[in-house]
Amino acid sequence: MDYQTISYAVEDQIATITLNRPDKLNAFTNRMMEEVIDAIDRVDADDTVRAVIFTGAGRAYCAGADLSAGASAFDVDGVVNPDGSLNYASEAARDGGGRITLRLLQCLKPMIAAINGPAVGIGVTMTLPMDIRIASDTARFGFVFARRGIVNEAASAYFLPRVVGLSQALEWCTTGRVFDAAEALAGGLVRSVHAPDELLPAARVLAREIADHTSPVSVALIRQMLWRGVDMSHPMEAHKLDSRAILSRGRSRDVAEGVSAFFEKRPARFPDRVSRDMPDFYPWWEEPSYD
Repeated sequence: MDYQTISYAVEDQIATITLNRPDKLNAFTNRMMEEVIDAIDRVDADDTVRAVIFTGAGRAYCAGADLSAGASAFDVDGVVNPDGSLNYASEAARDGGGRITLRLLQCLKPMIAAINGPAVGIGVTMTLPMDIRIASDTARFGFVFARRGIVNEAASAYFLPRVVGLSQALEWCTTGRVFDAAEALAGGLVRSVHAPDELLPAARVLAREIADHTSPVSVALIRQMLWRGVDMSHPMEAHKLDSRAILSRGRSRDVAEGVSAFFEKRPARFPDRVSRDMPDFYPWWEEPSYD
C-alpha cells in the first residue's frame, strides 16, 4: 500500500509507525485506518521486526477524528434500510476505530505508544490495546465523546476499564474533559512521562530490551495470554492454557537456547519465529464476528 497518512520504517528490529498528517494534527480518517491496519499486517509478516513504536508527526499524536466535514463526519452511507431503520449488521456500520483496535489486539509483536502531543478521541482510544504507553510532558488526553454527542468507540468500553479500572474510565468518559500527562500517569493510562526530546529515545530503550533479550514466540503468546486472560472466569482456564503453552514451549528450540545461554552467561539467540513456529493450539480463542 502507498502510505499517504502514516509513515513506516524498520531499523534494528524496531518498526516505527508515525501518524503523518501534521498539518491536521494527525486527525484520523478512513484512509489512516486502512493504512494502520496494513502496517500491522506488515509487522506480523516480518520476522525481523521484534517491537513496534507508534508516534505522531509534528506537535500532536492524534487530535481525534477529522471533523472537517462537520456533523456529517459521523453520518455513514449504506446503513439505512428501505423503511428508514438502521441496518446495524451492515459492514459499513462498523466503527473504524474498532477495526484498528481489534487488529492491534491480534498483533504478534509488542507495541509501544510514544504519545508526543495531544491524543484525543480516537487518538487515545487507538493506543489502549498497545502494551506500553509513554507520554511527552506536553501530551494532553481526552475521551471527549460525550461533549460531541456521541459515545466512546474503538472498543474502548472493553479496553479502557481493563487498563485503568472502571471508576477512572467512567470519570474520564462521562466528563469528557481534557487532562494532562501527569493525570494520565496517576490514573495508570501511561507508564511514564518524559521531556519531548527524550520520548522516542525512551521508547526505543523499551523496544530494545524486548528485541535483545526475549523470544519472539514467547512474547507473542504472552501478550495474547494476558489480554485473553482478563476475561477468564476461573483460574483453571488460565491453568489449562499455561499448561499447553509450557508443554509446547518446553520442547522448543528456544528453550534449549535460553537455558544454554543462562548457564553460559551469554545473550540468548532465539531461533524460533512467529511466522512458522507458533504452537499447534494457537489461536485458542474464537473471535466473535461483527454480525
